[in-house]
Amino acid sequence: MILYFTTIPDSTSWLNTGNNGWMLTASTLVGLMSIPGLAIYYAGLTKRKYMVNAMMMALYAFAAVLIIWILAGYNFGFGTSSLLKIDGYYIFGIPSPAGAGSFISGQAIVGPLKDALTIPNSTVMFFQFVFAAITPILLLGGILERMNFKAWMIFVPIWSLVVYSPVAYWLFAGGWLNQLGAVDFSGGYVIHLDAGIGALAAAFVIGPRLKDEMKMKANNLGLVMLGLGLIWLGWDGFNGGDPYGATIDAGIAIINTNVATAVSMMTWMFMDLKFFKKPSLIGASVGAIAGLVGITPAAGYVNIYGAMVIGIATGIIPWIFLYKIEPKFKVDDSLGVFSSHAVAGVVGGLLTGVLADPVVTQYIDPGLRGALYGNFYELGIQAFAAVIVILYVFALTYGLLRLIGVFIPLRETNARLKIGDMAIHGEAGLDITGYPPSPPMHAIEHNNIHMEGNEKIDKD
Repeated sequence: MILYFTTIPDSTSWLNTGNNGWMLTASTLVGLMSIPGLAIYYAGLTKRKYMVNAMMMALYAFAAVLIIWILAGYNFGFGTSSLLKIDGYYIFGIPSPAGAGSFISGQAIVGPLKDALTIPNSTVMFFQFVFAAITPILLLGGILERMNFKAWMIFVPIWSLVVYSPVAYWLFAGGWLNQLGAVDFSGGYVIHLDAGIGALAAAFVIGPRLKDEMKMKANNLGLVMLGLGLIWLGWDGFNGGDPYGATIDAGIAIINTNVATAVSMMTWMFMDLKFFKKPSLIGASVGAIAGLVGITPAAGYVNIYGAMVIGIATGIIPWIFLYKIEPKFKVDDSLGVFSSHAVAGVVGGLLTGVLADPVVTQYIDPGLRGALYGNFYELGIQAFAAVIVILYVFALTYGLLRLIGVFIPLRETNARLKIGDMAIHGEAGLDITGYPPSPPMHAIEHNNIHMEGNEKIDKD
């Protein structure tokens, strides 16, 4: 065999292989947060007869978002061209395909401000895809145990395109909210506020679960713990990848992420001890996730003391919303996604406007500083951005589901719901431990979340 070698002209002087390697790793870590992380976390939290349905809905969303992302979503959210521009402010990108060989191999130029990166478009596309994919999977937690799978199949790709991509354009890619000064380091608003408000709107439209199934009964705490571990450590890629390289700020974002999460988890546990007298594994997992969410908009902008403040806030404020305020909404948000994601995301976003430290931000966004450092405008614009995202996401989610509901039922039939996975998918989940779950010693039942059993809260 004769091998012929040709010299390829050096047209990749822009490429930083270290940055590219880290970004591909970070992308994979974030992907693992969804598949299998969230899929098995939800499978452990839901009733056993809905385990397959929870995993299938997560798996479908991951694949469906990738297809719509390539065909239209990426350029709609991160493309350099603008479909709508008003007085110099970029409102919408252009939904167009992004699969040509010359594009995926070329240098990444991102957003309407045309930021040039040291990695190829293919890497940025995949990194931003795993963010887009996890968002409807998070939303799923609010409508578990009743949504028609066929309606979900239609909802996910359309929602990703018309809701997620525009908000990403505004707050990730240099669109009008970024131009006004709003910041979102890694998705406290773009991902978690989207998911939490979307879950609330979807639960409102679809309606509650079967009356005798309103309490969330975790069927496998081992799966809950395994899922949480994948989510927590996967978040290092989630926040550590947003500087688009192996930078000083990436290291700052990762340490802040883990500190805030630990503080939030412990704060939530202390709240459980104070009001429920016993710590709960599921309570601790929700507290950890609230901390992950809260630090996300701030991770690369604050110092470690700021991360601790955010962790304390997300261990208290979402807890209060979950147990004291959200139940008054009279909406069946199955896993409390509104409180743990929307509320925690807003808390983190507002505290970014307070705690952004110019010593830290010099490495990623020079000049950015919070109210604590004399810039009170930043707190105001963070609040304004939160209001805009809430109104946009709720209105679009509500309207889209109403439209889909005209053509296909949004809920599974009661007959199928009474049977569960065997009726919906023709297969059933198994207890992978091989043993029946042990009777719990106590339970925390509130806001439709059945924490670890079915006994009354021990008030002693």
